[in-house]
Amino acid sequence: MSADDQTLMKLAARGDETAFGDLVGRYQNRLFTVAHRLLGNRADAEDAVQRAFLNCYLKSGSYDARWQVSTWLYRVLTNVCVDELRRRKGAKPSVEVSDAGRPPERTGQHLDLRRALEKVPTEARLLLALRYVDGLSYGELARIRGISINTVKSQLARGKAILRKALG
Repeated sequence: MSADDQTLMKLAARGDETAFGDLVGRYQNRLFTVAHRLLGNRADAEDAVQRAFLNCYLKSGSYDARWQVSTWLYRVLTNVCVDELRRRKGAKPSVEVSDAGRPPERTGQHLDLRRALEKVPTEARLLLALRYVDGLSYGELARIRGISINTVKSQLARGKAILRKALG
């Protein structure tokens, strides 16, 4: 029987690399998916996930057990992604071309959605990805980003409105 996330975090805080490796195994794919949607390319997403896990490991002793481990990991990841997006500010956003094997009409839809998402402000884009890619609740989103549930709702509504308009 495998340990729960809280137990693994306690062990990781005591320097147990195997326990932390188990957490990485549980969450790396979900975190990668979010980072990839936010950052737009595989290499940057992989780097962001690595930095997030490194930050989590180094700060595992400060983990507060009142938080769900998943919420804490998402918060660290989204902060890393926001830092990367700020660093890029002014640089042309990269679009990964990973459409090999897709039918041409799907490729066009993928690029249209990517371009539309680039028009959405960073915070709303983060929330959209966490809500609709990972299915997180409004409460989880509020805790991850350190904002109120009403702010989450208004940011999501704003992001969806911008997407609708951009996709016309």
